[in-house]
Amino acid sequence: MTRLPLPEPLPLLAPLRALDESRVSITEFPHHRLRLTIDHEPLRGITPEMLLWWFRNIGHPMEYAGATVPRYRVWHPLDHIHWELNRTARDGSVGEGARFRIVEAMGRDERYYIDSVDRVEKLDLTGIRLVLRIAGAQFFQLEHSWSRAEGATHYTSVMDLGGRWALGAPINAYLRARVFVPGMERAWLQHNIEEVGYFEQFLPELYRLHHPAAVVR
Repeated sequence: MTRLPLPEPLPLLAPLRALDESRVSITEFPHHRLRLTIDHEPLRGITPEMLLWWFRNIGHPMEYAGATVPRYRVWHPLDHIHWELNRTARDGSVGEGARFRIVEAMGRDERYYIDSVDRVEKLDLTGIRLVLRIAGAQFFQLEHSWSRAEGATHYTSVMDLGGRWALGAPINAYLRARVFVPGMERAWLQHNIEEVGYFEQFLPELYRLHHPAAVVR
């Protein structure tokens, strides 16, 4: 795929969340496997219904800071480059079985540029799971899980990189050296904390615009 350039940043409506060391972990496993986890601070004013609607409708434009822009770019006004529906689900929806193309540069750093196509293996009121397989074997999984709390949503993110068996070790090593390069671990943690936290700044208003009769609890 053609490498897409990093666009000019969009304005921020509020400061991005900072990385809290007590809420993240980096775990190394045998065969060059890696797991990154985040227990996000509660998302105030956000509900599981909003998050499910967002991921099902992420490909549309929206009004933001006086302009019409892709929703994906609003989700992280600095780092996000492009999102597209590479393939719909069997029922024609943006749901389980669909494939998302995601392009971003974490920290606006070209060293941490990602352009991937991942399959949606789960999308419901409890979360979304994206998976990448090579020759039928899973080498990447990103799972965002959420649950309702009092006036907020509890949200966790877990990213697993690498196949789980010894024969996959050479591919794992390649991914760690050439795709998810050294230094990207902390860049991804920071990026993910920022984009998830930014939901508070735009998603409640956007959701109410499209669901005027909704009662947010």
